[in-house]
Formats: sequence, structure tokens, C-alpha cells
Amino acid sequence: MSPISVRGFAVASATAVTAVGSVVGVASGSTAQINDAETTAADSTLLADIPAGQQAEVQTASLTQQADTQAIAADASAKKVAEESARKAAAQTAIDKKEAAEKAAQDAKERAEAKAAKASRSSSSFPVQSSYTIAQIQAMAQSMVPSGQYQCFSNIVDHESSWNYQAVNASSGAYGLFQALPGSKMSSVGSDWQTNPATQIKWGLNYMDSRYGSPCEAWTFWQANHWY
Repeated sequence: MSPISVRGFAVASATAVTAVGSVVGVASGSTAQINDAETTAADSTLLADIPAGQQAEVQTASLTQQADTQAIAADASAKKVAEESARKAAAQTAIDKKEAAEKAAQDAKERAEAKAAKASRSSSSFPVQSSYTIAQIQAMAQSMVPSGQYQCFSNIVDHESSWNYQAVNASSGAYGLFQALPGSKMSSVGSDWQTNPATQIKWGLNYMDSRYGSPCEAWTFWQANHWY
């Protein structure tokens, strides 16, 4: 048991004894006896050991108070930690949402720019010729297809027609660079679809974008199914 607790108990006991002495002194009419009783009681109580039973009570009360104090402090600390964790989580969520919104906006901007760039390309930009070499057709495609999509676009044309804009499938009648079936589908972008590879390229690019999202996504599908 702590010295402070023992002393406090002792002082309380001394006070009680002093009060009894005062009453006795008044009853006997002796002031000296009162003062002597106070001094003797106080000294003897402060110096004497408190009985074991009373020590246990004082110690139990002290420990209970300490436990209560520690529990209150622990609750306050836990609450503070929980509030700080919630604050950090909310802040991170806000950051994540902001980053997601910024990325979505950037993606939308890039798609809009890509569409605008494609819209500016036209089959009419290329002079009409009686015939075209593979190199000329590939140069047309490179100027019309976004650079990041060209290789996928080229892979499909390689497998479908080997860059022969007049290729015809003998059994189905599929026609041109992309083996459109029927070939007349390509008239939606130009009446010269049979003779102008630029018209066919424009149609093929539109088809891949509208059906699959991009030439690379069309190529992924082609690899899995061997058609698109």
C-alpha cells in the first residue's frame, strides 16, 4: 500500500480520536487534558501501523480508483485512434474518387481527340488511281489508323486479304481488304468501295471501332475465333 494512502487513513483516525478527546476534556473541565489528548492521539495514530484489515480496504479502494482512471484513459485513447482512422479512411476515399474522376475525364478527352482525328481523315484525301501497290495501301492505312492501333489493324488485314483490296472469296463472295460480306456493305462510306482501298480502310476502321471498340480489341477477338 502506498505511503500516501496509509498516511491519509492515519490522519483520519487521528481526527476521530481528537474529537473524542475534546468531548472528554469539556466534560471534565480540563483544557490541558484536551490538548494532551489531541497531541497524544495524533502522534500515536500517525506512528502506529494501521490494522491489516483496514490496510486491505484502503489498498483495494486505491487500486479500484487506479483501474477506473486507467480504463477511462484507455477508452479515450481508443476513441481517438478510431476517429483518426476514420478520418484517414475518408481522406483516402476522397483522393481515390478524385483520381478516378480525373482519369475518366482524361480518357474521355483522349477518345474525343481520337474521334476528331479520325473524322478529319477521309478516303477523298487520297488521289484515285487505276491500281495500288501494297506499300501505297499500307501508307493510306497508317495515315488513317491511330498509331497505337495500327499493328492490330494490320494483323487483321494480313490474315483476311494479305492487303489485296480486290480479293474475293470464291465460296462466300466476301470482298476487299477486310473480306466484307457482302462487299456492298462498304458502300456506306463510299460508292467506290470496289476500286478504292482508302474507302475500304475507312469502312474497316469504323467497323472495328463500332463492333469491338478498337482494332486491337478486334484483333484479340480474331485470335480467339479466327474471324471477327
